[in-house]
Amino acid sequence: MTDRQQRLADDYTAVRPRLLRVAYAVLGSWAEAEDVVAECWLRVVAADAREPVRDVEGWSVVAVARAALDVLRSARSRRESYVGPWLPEPMIDERPGADPADRVTLDESVGYAMLVVLERLSPAERTAFVLHDVFGVPFSELASVVGRSPEAVRQLASRARRRMRDAAPRHDVDPAAHAAVVERFLGAAVGGDLGVLIELLDPDVEAVSDGGGKVSAALRPVRGADRVARFLAGLARKNADAETSVVRVNGLMGIALRRDGRPDTVISFAVAGGRVTRIHIVRNPDKLAGLGPTP
Repeated sequence: MTDRQQRLADDYTAVRPRLLRVAYAVLGSWAEAEDVVAECWLRVVAADAREPVRDVEGWSVVAVARAALDVLRSARSRRESYVGPWLPEPMIDERPGADPADRVTLDESVGYAMLVVLERLSPAERTAFVLHDVFGVPFSELASVVGRSPEAVRQLASRARRRMRDAAPRHDVDPAAHAAVVERFLGAAVGGDLGVLIELLDPDVEAVSDGGGKVSAALRPVRGADRVARFLAGLARKNADAETSVVRVNGLMGIALRRDGRPDTVISFAVAGGRVTRIHIVRNPDKLAGLGPTP
């Protein structure tokens, strides 16, 4: 490897976490994000062989975003025929007490509740919103990603922003406040205290399950505090023998279930005003790669 190739590899390695965050936010799939970023490295090498790439980060962000948009467009038809609700792949950290400064995170800009709402946008709207509003990519660079003029991309991002604002569930992002509610909620669920469960649920709470047709899961969202409380109480009884652990899901407290040491379920929560507003239950085994076997 030449000195130039080594510098290129070092530069790409340094920006890889940002590229993964971009691809993951656009796609909602960690596995697909890794594939896109790996493919982009080959594109960087090929482009640099033709003409030296001076700004590896800027060039790669645009290339990754363009590739992720192409993958998202092709994935839309698959998601429309998906069995039951489709939820993003959660990013899981099994050290909820660890110092965030000591870990490489992909969640500081990509919360799970936001990823769920992003599914309501068109691929172009989603890409424009993620790149501009979340990662600060200028509209002039976004234009080449989406294949539209800078003004058209600006309008896309504005429309996406309005749709996000209208559709986004209310939720607090303060980890301590979120954890306090989830801890009380889990205590009530384990104890089978239906009254406390209902008190901790927002009246308009929604529980969404994703089994992907591969494992059992509710095929429609469950809505309303009373129905969700009874639904979760039933889940708690069915999973009384499962290994349960507290994890961090995209930066906020959640829980993980394992059976015979194998990943079974990851549950995340959106919290607002001291109550749970949304519950996301991921059971599709293809989306639990981040949850390894029992440590």
